Amino acid sequence: MSVTSTGRAVWHRRAGLLPAAYLAALVLLAFVHPFLPAWRWLAIHLLLLGAATNAILVWSAHFTAAVLRVPAPPHRRAEISRLALLNAGVVAVLAGGTADRPWLGVAGAAAVFAAVTAHLAWLAARLRSSLPARFAVTAHYYLAAAVALLTGIPAGAWMLVADAPVRSRILLFHAHVNLLGWIMLTVLGTILTLWPTVLRTRMDPAAVAASRTSLRTAVGGLGLIALGVLAWWPLVAVAGLLVFATAVLVTALPAARAARQKPPESFAAWSIAAGAAWLAVALAVDAATLLRAAGPDAAADSFGAVLTPLLVGSVAQILLGALTYLLPMALGGGPVRVRERTAALDRRWPQRLAMTNAALIVFLLPVGPYVRITTSLLLLAALVQFLLPAARLLLLDRR
Repeated sequence: MSVTSTGRAVWHRRAGLLPAAYLAALVLLAFVHPFLPAWRWLAIHLLLLGAATNAILVWSAHFTAAVLRVPAPPHRRAEISRLALLNAGVVAVLAGGTADRPWLGVAGAAAVFAAVTAHLAWLAARLRSSLPARFAVTAHYYLAAAVALLTGIPAGAWMLVADAPVRSRILLFHAHVNLLGWIMLTVLGTILTLWPTVLRTRMDPAAVAASRTSLRTAVGGLGLIALGVLAWWPLVAVAGLLVFATAVLVTALPAARAARQKPPESFAAWSIAAGAAWLAVALAVDAATLLRAAGPDAAADSFGAVLTPLLVGSVAQILLGALTYLLPMALGGGPVRVRERTAALDRRWPQRLAMTNAALIVFLLPVGPYVRITTSLLLLAALVQFLLPAARLLLLDRR
Protein backbone atom coordinates (compact mmCIF):
# COMPACT_ATOMS: atom_id res chain seq x y z
CA MET A 1 0.00 0.00 0.00
CA SER A 2 1.26 3.44 -0.82
CA VAL A 3 1.76 5.59 2.24
CA THR A 4 0.50 8.55 0.28
CA SER A 5 -2.94 7.03 -0.31
CA THR A 6 -5.34 9.06 1.77
CA GLY A 7 -8.62 8.67 -0.11
CA ARG A 8 -11.17 6.59 1.77
CA ALA A 9 -12.14 4.58 -1.30
CA VAL A 10 -8.53 3.76 -2.18
CA TRP A 11 -7.76 2.80 1.40
CA HIS A 12 -10.75 0.50 1.85
CA ARG A 13 -10.27 -1.06 -1.57
CA ARG A 14 -6.75 -2.11 -0.61
CA ALA A 15 -7.43 -2.90 3.04
CA GLY A 16 -10.47 -4.95 2.01
CA LEU A 17 -8.21 -7.31 0.10
CA LEU A 18 -6.66 -8.52 3.37
CA PRO A 19 -9.65 -10.38 4.89
CA ALA A 20 -10.68 -11.49 1.39
CA ALA A 21 -7.25 -13.06 0.84
CA TYR A 22 -7.51 -15.12 4.04
CA LEU A 23 -11.03 -16.23 3.12
CA ALA A 24 -9.72 -17.27 -0.30
CA ALA A 25 -6.98 -19.23 1.47
CA LEU A 26 -9.73 -21.09 3.32
CA VAL A 27 -11.17 -22.14 -0.03
CA LEU A 28 -7.74 -23.35 -1.16
CA LEU A 29 -7.28 -25.21 2.12
CA ALA A 30 -10.48 -27.15 1.46
CA PHE A 31 -8.82 -28.76 -1.56
CA VAL A 32 -5.39 -29.47 -0.04
CA HIS A 33 -6.32 -30.30 3.55
CA PRO A 34 -5.75 -34.09 3.20
CA PHE A 35 -2.03 -33.29 2.91
CA LEU A 36 -1.92 -31.10 6.05
CA PRO A 37 -2.12 -32.83 9.44
CA ALA A 38 -2.87 -29.53 11.21
CA TRP A 39 -5.51 -28.36 8.73
CA ARG A 40 -8.25 -27.83 11.35
CA TRP A 41 -5.98 -25.57 13.40
CA LEU A 42 -4.98 -23.75 10.20
CA ALA A 43 -8.60 -23.24 9.12
CA ILE A 44 -9.55 -21.79 12.52
CA HIS A 45 -6.65 -19.33 12.48
CA LEU A 46 -7.14 -18.33 8.84
CA LEU A 47 -10.68 -17.26 9.74
CA LEU A 48 -10.06 -15.72 13.16
CA LEU A 49 -6.48 -14.46 13.17
CA GLY A 50 -6.39 -13.74 9.43
CA ALA A 51 -9.76 -12.62 8.07
CA ALA A 52 -11.58 -11.48 11.22
CA THR A 53 -8.62 -9.76 12.91
CA ASN A 54 -7.73 -7.78 9.78
CA ALA A 55 -11.35 -6.73 9.38
CA ILE A 56 -11.51 -5.70 13.03
CA LEU A 57 -8.37 -3.57 12.89
CA VAL A 58 -9.55 -1.78 9.76
CA TRP A 59 -13.20 -1.29 10.63
CA SER A 60 -12.86 -0.63 14.36
CA ALA A 61 -10.55 2.25 13.45
CA HIS A 62 -13.14 3.43 10.91
CA PHE A 63 -16.04 3.27 13.38
CA THR A 64 -14.01 4.84 16.18
CA ALA A 65 -13.15 7.82 13.99
CA ALA A 66 -16.81 8.10 12.95
CA VAL A 67 -18.43 7.90 16.40
CA LEU A 68 -15.83 10.19 18.01
CA ARG A 69 -15.89 12.56 15.02
CA VAL A 70 -12.15 12.37 14.57
CA PRO A 71 -10.87 14.30 11.52
CA ALA A 72 -9.61 12.25 8.60
CA PRO A 73 -5.88 11.50 8.96
CA PRO A 74 -3.45 13.33 6.64
CA HIS A 75 -1.93 9.94 5.77
CA ARG A 76 -2.32 6.25 6.60
CA ARG A 77 1.27 5.47 7.53
CA ALA A 78 0.55 4.40 11.12
CA GLU A 79 -2.40 2.23 10.11
CA ILE A 80 -0.44 0.67 7.27
CA SER A 81 2.41 -0.10 9.68
CA ARG A 82 0.02 -1.79 12.11
CA LEU A 83 -1.52 -3.91 9.38
CA ALA A 84 1.89 -4.82 7.94
CA LEU A 85 3.14 -5.90 11.37
CA LEU A 86 -0.08 -7.79 12.05
CA ASN A 87 0.06 -9.74 8.81
CA ALA A 88 3.75 -10.52 9.11
CA GLY A 89 2.88 -11.99 12.48
CA VAL A 90 -0.17 -13.86 11.20
CA VAL A 91 1.84 -15.47 8.38
CA ALA A 92 4.55 -16.50 10.86
CA VAL A 93 1.97 -17.98 13.25
CA LEU A 94 0.29 -19.91 10.44
CA ALA A 95 3.61 -21.16 9.08
CA GLY A 96 4.93 -22.09 12.52
CA GLY A 97 1.81 -23.96 13.54
CA THR A 98 1.45 -25.80 10.23
CA ALA A 99 5.12 -26.72 9.69
CA ASP A 100 5.82 -27.59 13.35
CA ARG A 101 8.17 -24.63 13.82
CA PRO A 102 6.97 -23.49 17.25
CA TRP A 103 9.43 -20.66 17.79
CA LEU A 104 8.51 -19.17 14.42
CA GLY A 105 4.93 -19.21 15.66
CA VAL A 106 5.95 -17.55 18.91
CA ALA A 107 7.76 -14.80 16.99
CA GLY A 108 4.64 -14.31 14.90
CA ALA A 109 2.50 -14.11 18.03
CA ALA A 110 4.83 -11.42 19.37
CA ALA A 111 4.35 -9.40 16.17
CA VAL A 112 0.56 -9.77 16.39
CA PHE A 113 0.74 -8.71 20.05
CA ALA A 114 2.74 -5.60 19.09
CA ALA A 115 0.31 -4.67 16.30
CA VAL A 116 -2.74 -5.01 18.56
CA THR A 117 -0.96 -3.07 21.32
CA ALA A 118 -0.37 -0.23 18.86
CA HIS A 119 -4.04 -0.42 17.84
CA LEU A 120 -5.08 -0.28 21.50
CA ALA A 121 -2.86 2.77 22.06
CA TRP A 122 -4.43 4.47 19.03
CA LEU A 123 -7.94 3.78 20.34
CA ALA A 124 -7.06 5.11 23.80
CA ALA A 125 -5.50 8.25 22.33
CA ARG A 126 -8.59 8.95 20.24
CA LEU A 127 -10.83 8.58 23.31
CA ARG A 128 -8.64 10.89 25.40
CA SER A 129 -8.50 13.62 22.78
CA SER A 130 -12.12 13.55 21.60
CA LEU A 131 -15.06 15.55 22.87
CA PRO A 132 -17.88 13.66 24.62
CA ALA A 133 -19.81 11.68 22.02
CA ARG A 134 -23.12 9.84 22.22
CA PHE A 135 -21.74 6.63 20.72
CA ALA A 136 -18.34 6.65 22.43
CA VAL A 137 -19.27 3.36 24.10
CA THR A 138 -18.46 1.67 20.79
CA ALA A 139 -14.80 2.64 21.18
CA HIS A 140 -14.86 1.32 24.75
CA TYR A 141 -15.98 -2.05 23.39
CA TYR A 142 -13.01 -2.01 21.03
CA LEU A 143 -10.66 -1.22 23.91
CA ALA A 144 -12.02 -4.12 25.96
CA ALA A 145 -11.81 -6.43 22.95
CA ALA A 146 -8.16 -5.51 22.32
CA VAL A 147 -7.29 -6.14 25.99
CA ALA A 148 -8.95 -9.55 25.72
CA LEU A 149 -6.87 -10.48 22.67
CA LEU A 150 -3.67 -9.28 24.33
CA THR A 151 -4.55 -11.58 27.22
CA GLY A 152 -5.22 -14.53 24.95
CA ILE A 153 -2.18 -14.24 22.64
CA PRO A 154 0.43 -15.29 25.23
CA ALA A 155 -1.67 -18.36 26.05
CA GLY A 156 -1.70 -19.35 22.39
CA ALA A 157 2.04 -18.77 22.05
CA TRP A 158 2.71 -20.84 25.18
CA MET A 159 0.78 -23.78 23.70
CA LEU A 160 3.05 -23.76 20.64
CA VAL A 161 6.14 -24.58 22.70
CA ALA A 162 4.89 -26.30 25.88
CA ASP A 163 3.01 -29.48 26.63
CA ALA A 164 2.13 -29.36 30.31
CA PRO A 165 -0.67 -30.98 32.33
CA VAL A 166 -2.53 -27.65 32.33
CA ARG A 167 -2.51 -27.43 28.52
CA SER A 168 -6.25 -28.16 28.23
CA ARG A 169 -7.09 -25.36 30.65
CA ILE A 170 -4.86 -22.93 28.73
CA LEU A 171 -6.50 -23.99 25.46
CA LEU A 172 -9.99 -23.36 26.86
CA PHE A 173 -8.84 -20.00 28.23
CA HIS A 174 -7.24 -19.02 24.92
CA ALA A 175 -10.30 -20.02 22.90
CA HIS A 176 -12.89 -18.31 25.10
CA VAL A 177 -10.96 -15.08 25.65
CA ASN A 178 -10.16 -14.68 21.97
CA LEU A 179 -13.53 -15.73 20.56
CA LEU A 180 -15.88 -14.12 23.06
CA GLY A 181 -13.53 -11.28 23.99
CA TRP A 182 -11.76 -10.16 20.82
CA ILE A 183 -14.40 -11.17 18.26
CA MET A 184 -17.75 -10.93 20.03
CA LEU A 185 -17.07 -7.82 22.09
CA THR A 186 -16.16 -6.10 18.83
CA VAL A 187 -19.38 -7.36 17.25
CA LEU A 188 -21.53 -6.20 20.17
CA GLY A 189 -19.95 -2.75 20.09
CA THR A 190 -20.33 -2.38 16.33
CA ILE A 191 -23.95 -3.55 16.21
CA LEU A 192 -25.04 -0.42 18.09
CA THR A 193 -24.60 1.81 15.03
CA LEU A 194 -24.23 -0.74 12.21
CA TRP A 195 -27.49 -2.64 12.68
CA PRO A 196 -29.97 0.25 12.26
CA THR A 197 -27.86 1.53 9.37
CA VAL A 198 -28.05 -1.85 7.63
CA LEU A 199 -31.82 -1.90 8.18
CA ARG A 200 -32.06 1.74 7.02
CA THR A 201 -34.12 2.70 10.06
CA ARG A 202 -33.79 4.74 13.22
CA MET A 203 -31.87 3.45 16.19
CA ASP A 204 -34.02 2.28 19.08
CA PRO A 205 -34.07 4.99 21.82
CA ALA A 206 -32.84 2.50 24.43
CA ALA A 207 -29.96 1.15 22.34
CA VAL A 208 -27.16 3.35 23.73
CA ALA A 209 -28.05 2.73 27.38
CA ALA A 210 -28.43 -0.99 26.65
CA SER A 211 -25.01 -1.02 24.99
CA ARG A 212 -23.36 0.52 28.07
CA THR A 213 -25.01 -2.05 30.33
CA SER A 214 -24.09 -4.86 27.96
CA LEU A 215 -20.40 -3.90 27.96
CA ARG A 216 -20.11 -4.09 31.75
CA THR A 217 -22.07 -7.34 31.81
CA ALA A 218 -20.08 -8.97 29.00
CA VAL A 219 -16.71 -8.06 30.53
CA GLY A 220 -17.84 -9.47 33.89
CA GLY A 221 -19.03 -12.66 32.24
CA LEU A 222 -15.79 -13.02 30.32
CA GLY A 223 -13.82 -12.68 33.55
CA LEU A 224 -15.84 -15.47 35.16
CA ILE A 225 -15.36 -17.70 32.12
CA ALA A 226 -11.60 -17.13 32.14
CA LEU A 227 -11.33 -17.85 35.86
CA GLY A 228 -13.59 -20.89 35.61
CA VAL A 229 -11.69 -22.65 32.82
CA LEU A 230 -8.23 -21.82 34.21
CA ALA A 231 -9.03 -23.06 37.71
CA TRP A 232 -11.35 -25.71 36.29
CA TRP A 233 -14.37 -24.58 38.20
CA PRO A 234 -16.92 -25.49 35.52
CA LEU A 235 -19.87 -24.03 37.40
CA VAL A 236 -18.09 -20.65 37.53
CA ALA A 237 -17.34 -20.87 33.80
CA VAL A 238 -20.96 -21.74 33.01
CA ALA A 239 -22.13 -18.86 35.22
CA GLY A 240 -19.85 -16.62 33.16
CA LEU A 241 -21.40 -17.93 29.95
CA LEU A 242 -24.86 -17.14 31.31
CA VAL A 243 -23.75 -13.62 32.22
CA PHE A 244 -22.21 -13.17 28.76
CA ALA A 245 -25.41 -14.48 27.15
CA THR A 246 -27.34 -11.92 29.21
CA ALA A 247 -25.13 -9.19 27.75
CA VAL A 248 -25.90 -10.44 24.25
CA LEU A 249 -29.62 -10.41 25.06
CA VAL A 250 -29.42 -6.84 26.41
CA THR A 251 -27.93 -5.75 23.07
CA ALA A 252 -30.35 -7.89 21.04
CA LEU A 253 -33.56 -6.46 22.48
CA PRO A 254 -33.24 -2.90 21.04
CA ALA A 255 -31.87 -4.45 17.84
CA ALA A 256 -35.00 -6.62 17.60
CA ARG A 257 -37.24 -3.59 18.14
CA ALA A 258 -35.44 -1.80 15.31
CA ALA A 259 -36.01 -4.86 13.10
CA ARG A 260 -39.73 -4.78 13.87
CA GLN A 261 -39.85 -1.20 12.61
CA LYS A 262 -38.01 -2.14 9.39
CA PRO A 263 -37.74 -5.91 8.78
CA PRO A 264 -34.45 -7.17 7.29
CA GLU A 265 -34.50 -7.36 3.52
CA SER A 266 -30.88 -7.80 2.47
CA PHE A 267 -28.14 -10.41 2.72
CA ALA A 268 -26.19 -8.22 5.15
CA ALA A 269 -29.10 -7.92 7.58
CA TRP A 270 -30.16 -11.56 7.45
CA SER A 271 -26.59 -12.85 7.63
CA ILE A 272 -25.88 -10.76 10.74
CA ALA A 273 -29.18 -11.90 12.29
CA ALA A 274 -28.38 -15.54 11.53
CA GLY A 275 -24.93 -15.08 13.07
CA ALA A 276 -26.52 -13.72 16.25
CA ALA A 277 -28.84 -16.74 16.44
CA TRP A 278 -25.93 -19.14 16.04
CA LEU A 279 -24.05 -17.30 18.79
CA ALA A 280 -26.89 -18.16 21.17
CA VAL A 281 -26.69 -21.80 20.04
CA ALA A 282 -22.91 -21.88 20.52
CA LEU A 283 -23.13 -20.42 24.04
CA ALA A 284 -25.73 -23.04 24.99
CA VAL A 285 -23.61 -25.87 23.56
CA ASP A 286 -20.54 -24.47 25.34
CA ALA A 287 -22.32 -24.44 28.69
CA ALA A 288 -23.60 -28.00 28.20
CA THR A 289 -20.13 -29.20 27.16
CA LEU A 290 -18.48 -27.73 30.26
CA LEU A 291 -21.14 -29.15 32.58
CA ARG A 292 -20.89 -32.67 31.12
CA ALA A 293 -17.08 -32.81 30.95
CA ALA A 294 -15.35 -35.03 33.50
CA GLY A 295 -12.37 -32.67 33.48
CA PRO A 296 -10.53 -30.02 31.44
CA ASP A 297 -9.08 -32.62 29.05
CA ALA A 298 -12.55 -33.91 28.20
CA ALA A 299 -13.85 -30.34 27.83
CA ALA A 300 -11.01 -29.44 25.45
CA ASP A 301 -11.58 -32.62 23.42
CA SER A 302 -15.30 -31.76 23.11
CA PHE A 303 -14.78 -28.08 22.26
CA GLY A 304 -15.10 -28.83 18.55
CA ALA A 305 -18.86 -29.09 19.10
CA VAL A 306 -18.76 -25.43 20.15
CA LEU A 307 -16.42 -24.24 17.42
CA THR A 308 -18.57 -25.23 14.44
CA PRO A 309 -21.66 -23.16 15.32
CA LEU A 310 -19.52 -20.38 16.74
CA LEU A 311 -17.06 -20.06 13.84
CA VAL A 312 -19.13 -21.04 10.82
CA GLY A 313 -22.57 -20.11 12.09
CA SER A 314 -21.77 -16.91 13.94
CA VAL A 315 -18.34 -15.39 13.18
CA ALA A 316 -18.27 -16.17 9.45
CA GLN A 317 -21.86 -15.08 8.81
CA ILE A 318 -21.51 -11.84 10.77
CA LEU A 319 -18.21 -11.09 9.00
CA LEU A 320 -19.63 -11.70 5.52
CA GLY A 321 -22.80 -9.77 6.31
CA ALA A 322 -20.88 -6.77 7.63
CA LEU A 323 -18.47 -6.72 4.67
CA THR A 324 -21.37 -7.00 2.22
CA TYR A 325 -22.81 -3.80 3.61
CA LEU A 326 -19.63 -1.87 4.41
CA LEU A 327 -17.52 -2.38 1.30
CA PRO A 328 -19.95 -0.80 -1.23
CA MET A 329 -20.44 2.16 1.12
CA ALA A 330 -16.73 2.68 1.78
CA LEU A 331 -15.81 2.59 -1.91
CA GLY A 332 -18.10 5.56 -2.54
CA GLY A 333 -19.00 6.82 -5.99
CA GLY A 334 -22.46 8.09 -5.10
CA PRO A 335 -25.79 6.41 -4.27
CA VAL A 336 -26.18 4.76 -7.68
CA ARG A 337 -22.77 3.08 -7.55
CA VAL A 338 -23.34 1.97 -3.95
CA ARG A 339 -26.66 0.36 -4.93
CA GLU A 340 -25.06 -1.38 -7.91
CA ARG A 341 -22.23 -2.79 -5.80
CA THR A 342 -24.60 -3.87 -3.06
CA ALA A 343 -26.81 -5.61 -5.61
CA ALA A 344 -23.78 -7.48 -6.95
CA LEU A 345 -22.85 -8.70 -3.46
CA ASP A 346 -26.50 -9.49 -2.66
CA ARG A 347 -27.02 -11.61 -5.78
CA ARG A 348 -28.88 -14.87 -4.97
CA TRP A 349 -28.72 -14.02 -1.30
CA PRO A 350 -31.83 -16.01 -0.23
CA GLN A 351 -30.34 -19.15 -1.77
CA ARG A 352 -26.94 -18.52 -0.18
CA LEU A 353 -28.39 -17.83 3.25
CA ALA A 354 -30.73 -20.82 3.18
CA MET A 355 -28.02 -23.14 1.85
CA THR A 356 -25.50 -22.04 4.48
CA ASN A 357 -27.77 -22.46 7.46
CA ALA A 358 -29.45 -25.64 6.27
CA ALA A 359 -26.07 -27.22 5.52
CA LEU A 360 -24.76 -26.20 8.92
CA ILE A 361 -27.77 -27.68 10.71
CA VAL A 362 -27.36 -30.99 8.86
CA PHE A 363 -23.60 -30.99 9.50
CA LEU A 364 -24.22 -30.75 13.24
CA LEU A 365 -26.59 -33.74 13.24
CA PRO A 366 -25.30 -37.30 13.81
CA VAL A 367 -24.96 -38.06 10.09
CA GLY A 368 -22.54 -40.15 8.06
CA PRO A 369 -19.23 -38.95 6.60
CA TYR A 370 -20.55 -38.53 3.05
CA VAL A 371 -23.35 -36.26 4.26
CA ARG A 372 -20.78 -34.20 6.18
CA ILE A 373 -18.61 -33.90 3.08
CA THR A 374 -21.63 -32.76 1.06
CA THR A 375 -22.67 -30.15 3.60
CA SER A 376 -19.06 -28.92 3.85
CA LEU A 377 -19.01 -28.43 0.08
CA LEU A 378 -22.25 -26.45 0.27
CA LEU A 379 -20.76 -24.18 2.93
CA LEU A 380 -17.68 -23.75 0.75
CA ALA A 381 -19.85 -22.90 -2.26
CA ALA A 382 -21.63 -20.19 -0.26
CA LEU A 383 -18.27 -18.66 0.65
CA VAL A 384 -17.17 -18.70 -2.99
CA GLN A 385 -20.45 -16.99 -3.96
CA PHE A 386 -19.40 -14.09 -1.74
CA LEU A 387 -15.74 -14.04 -2.69
CA LEU A 388 -16.16 -13.87 -6.47
CA PRO A 389 -18.22 -10.64 -6.59
CA ALA A 390 -16.17 -9.21 -3.70
CA ALA A 391 -12.96 -9.82 -5.66
CA ARG A 392 -14.43 -8.16 -8.75
CA LEU A 393 -15.49 -5.20 -6.63
CA LEU A 394 -12.09 -4.79 -4.96
CA LEU A 395 -9.86 -5.54 -7.96
CA LEU A 396 -11.77 -4.51 -11.07
CA ASP A 397 -14.41 -1.92 -10.12
CA ARG A 398 -12.53 1.36 -10.46
CA ARG A 399 -15.39 3.62 -11.42
